[in-house]
Amino acid sequence: MANGSVRVRFCPSPTGNPHVGLVRTALFNWAFARHTGGTFVFRIEDTDAARDSEESYEQLLDSLRWLGFTWDEGPEVGGPHAPYRQSQRMETYTEIARKLQDAGHAYFCYCTASELEERRDAARAAGRPSGYDGKCREVTPEQKAQYEAEGREPIVRFRMPDETITFTDLVRGELTFTPENVPDYGIVRANGAPLYTLVNPVDDALMEITHVLRGEDLLSSTPRQIALYKALIDLGVAKEIPSFGHLPYVMGEGNKKLSKRDPQSSLNLYRERGFLPEGLLNYLSLLGWSLSADKDIFTIEEMVAAFDVADVNPNPARFDLKKAEAINADHIRMLSVTDFTERCAPWLKAPFAPWAPEDFDEAKWQAVAPHAQTRLKVLSEITDNVDFLFLPEPVEDEASWTKAMKEGSDALLRTAKEKLESADWTSAESLKEAVLAAGEAHGLKLGKAQAPVRVAVTGRTVGLPLFESLEILGKEKTLARIDAALAKLAA
Repeated sequence: MANGSVRVRFCPSPTGNPHVGLVRTALFNWAFARHTGGTFVFRIEDTDAARDSEESYEQLLDSLRWLGFTWDEGPEVGGPHAPYRQSQRMETYTEIARKLQDAGHAYFCYCTASELEERRDAARAAGRPSGYDGKCREVTPEQKAQYEAEGREPIVRFRMPDETITFTDLVRGELTFTPENVPDYGIVRANGAPLYTLVNPVDDALMEITHVLRGEDLLSSTPRQIALYKALIDLGVAKEIPSFGHLPYVMGEGNKKLSKRDPQSSLNLYRERGFLPEGLLNYLSLLGWSLSADKDIFTIEEMVAAFDVADVNPNPARFDLKKAEAINADHIRMLSVTDFTERCAPWLKAPFAPWAPEDFDEAKWQAVAPHAQTRLKVLSEITDNVDFLFLPEPVEDEASWTKAMKEGSDALLRTAKEKLESADWTSAESLKEAVLAAGEAHGLKLGKAQAPVRVAVTGRTVGLPLFESLEILGKEKTLARIDAALAKLAA
């Protein structure tokens, strides 16, 4: 490190919805920067006009804000290396590509796609590596004139050194790549547009990035970037080669790499379902790292305090939705009741809430919230859990009705109503004793006795603690709903 300070970057492309693998990469970079007191650079790689969109760009920024990430340099905050959008840095890439050519580090390649494919096929058939064979490395002026007369438009190709490249990966240890497996590669398209293979290392060099933490899928491009870095150092553009660390794959269903097309990869899905940012980040941090062998639940502050790239496990990590939900549930329970009620707010009104706004009762909500907080895995579950309080009638869930309303349920409900009428409605324990007594009168334990009562009052077989729910709903509405259930059973 040139000045002893860590500088990392997160550089997504604004294409589609952010996915959880991308968030995991951002998290590890951000945590490393915060742990070391370094700088977190947020950069946008938007040179692909056909795929990039302003909507995706805004969504990226909004997602990072929601997750609680702050960046020290980048869009909206600026910095000494602005601009931080590649689409605004094209002149820089053009100039550096020209310098690389002038210095002999790059050259024009006139090979057509069909010629390249034909030579690749021949190499494969002969058992040789099928990368670019260097045909245009030494094009004579006469050949150049002939190619241009034929209307060929060249790409710019970087000249890889004929030497083995070895580097120490921060996650995987020492890695070696031989020349025949890292051929010359394109850095500028025939239309003059720079490729990722050029712009990414150039920006890293100009922004003095010291550590590149990125996905394992980019590992094969690292020797190419190291060679380019050496050329940039030769030109005075770069000061040093950064340290590289390649994070393990995140695997989805069927042990396949989680891709953008997988429904469970979309960050928006978790946001819409009501994952807490801190719960989701806690889970994503476990995809390749852990605070300790016996502690899965921790705060982002605890992660930052402990995070070390050397502790990242190189083995693929499987995304487990059930575990993600369980960890999120723990974080919901860690909230103060006030914070919990505030975070549930979006799911207590349109378009999520099925009740009319005027039927929402704030006092009832505040009373039931502590009970709901112990039961939810994600915040969106709050709507179904409390709708019985705000709907004029309970939901009609035929599966729950069929399951709970067995033969004799009408008699049980009549007895329960009778017992509840004389109960103390300021005490959930008194309501429990009433239903327990009704069950005993019919030879039923509490679990069996309360099921018809729960469905009659809430519409569902599962939900919040029943007797606290009855107390909050109130005597009049509870008894009226038992009457309605009796009428339905009698019909």
